[in-house]
Amino acid sequence: MTPNPWSQLFQFSAMDVVKLLVTALLIVIVTKVQLFHERLSALLIALPFTSLIAMVWMHQEKQSSTRIANHAEGTFWFVLPTLPMFLVFPWLLRQGWTFWPALLANCAMTIALFWITVIVLRKFGIDLMPKS
Repeated sequence: MTPNPWSQLFQFSAMDVVKLLVTALLIVIVTKVQLFHERLSALLIALPFTSLIAMVWMHQEKQSSTRIANHAEGTFWFVLPTLPMFLVFPWLLRQGWTFWPALLANCAMTIALFWITVIVLRKFGIDLMPKS
């Protein structure tokens, strides 16, 4: 019987700690920029830093070009259902919704849009959630 790949999720190496620290540092820097410039912070967070860093880490781990390409393509398709959140969330807040209910509603909407995207793209031969 082959080992469960999910068991590797909680096995951390020294390099995993480095990746964690670098990635967390980037997020902290962006939140610090937000303290004095909301738009610059938004621009920085809109840049695909997380995806770029993930692809660099994948390359450093000697993952195949195919896996990295699949990651990049999947990221493109998964970004699409998240985009409405950046319009609906501020709209809800401006309509008097408090933070947590607005965030929860946006998470629910994004999950629904995610699955709609998966179902629609399957009809065009793009399977974002293949059965493994």
